[in-house]
Amino acid sequence: GVRGHGVTAGVSDPVRALAGLPAAWAQAVAAARAAAAQPRFGPVAQWSAIGPYRMLAALAADPVDDPATRSLMGPAHRELARTAEVFLDCAGQAGRAAAALGIHRQTLYYRLGRVEQLTGLDLDEGEDRLLLHMALKASHLHG
Repeated sequence: GVRGHGVTAGVSDPVRALAGLPAAWAQAVAAARAAAAQPRFGPVAQWSAIGPYRMLAALAADPVDDPATRSLMGPAHRELARTAEVFLDCAGQAGRAAAALGIHRQTLYYRLGRVEQLTGLDLDEGEDRLLLHMALKASHLHG
């Protein structure tokens, strides 16, 4: 796919028979999307190396439109979405997340409170954190 990061490509697992080509194509497309969404995969991503994007690609064939996270995904809340994603990427460790974002811990708590208000999610609840994290990551596959 061609995105802001330039041209990306995906490589599927090897297949031995013609019947395996459709699945290999889907893997290659998912890996290319992951490479476009996450520069650390490089311009050519291996299906086997894209981690949670393997599952997200299967679940998110279409852009995510979850009612709880919809309001956070718009351009008006880009900073809040990034804050939530970094916080979740840091396993909910406020100190690490604040440092990664270059903000004070109190600013982080304020923004996370706004995220909870906008989404109705409780970031102390594992399933709510999982939903938000999946929605944020999947949004990069379609952004």
